[in-house]
Amino acid sequence: MATEQRRGRRIMMTPGEIDSYLVRQRTCRVATVSADGRPHAGALWFVWDGTSLWLYSLTRSRRWADLRANPRIAVVVDDGEEYGELRGVELSGTVEFVGEAPRTGEPHPGLDIPERLFAAKNFGLDTMPHDGRHAWLRLTPSAVVSWDFRKLTEG
Repeated sequence: MATEQRRGRRIMMTPGEIDSYLVRQRTCRVATVSADGRPHAGALWFVWDGTSLWLYSLTRSRRWADLRANPRIAVVVDDGEEYGELRGVELSGTVEFVGEAPRTGEPHPGLDIPERLFAAKNFGLDTMPHDGRHAWLRLTPSAVVSWDFRKLTEG
């Protein structure tokens, strides 16, 4: 995972902190760009496998259409209310479409781990339910930027 960060080194998370944070969080904000250059941002549930961020997206959505035309993406996972509590991670790169679209549950070895993790984290289930409307996007980030303003008060 690329974690080179020039500004904010005092508040950036270590790779271990990023990993732990992404495993615990549930919702991310996904930014795409349409063919006419309009940006689009929306929230999605995700799962982190330690290397890649897995997004389960509606296949009949603006996000999906944008990514089919231009697979570059930025994703932000953040939390905190007060200034000193703000923390988050921005991951960017190019997504890969994995499995059939929409996903019906056909066997796909590359999806065993993300589907097990996603089902447990978001549904409390052992196996992934498929609705025939969603499919998988995998972001193995080429750039990662993080911040944890709680570190400003540590000492």
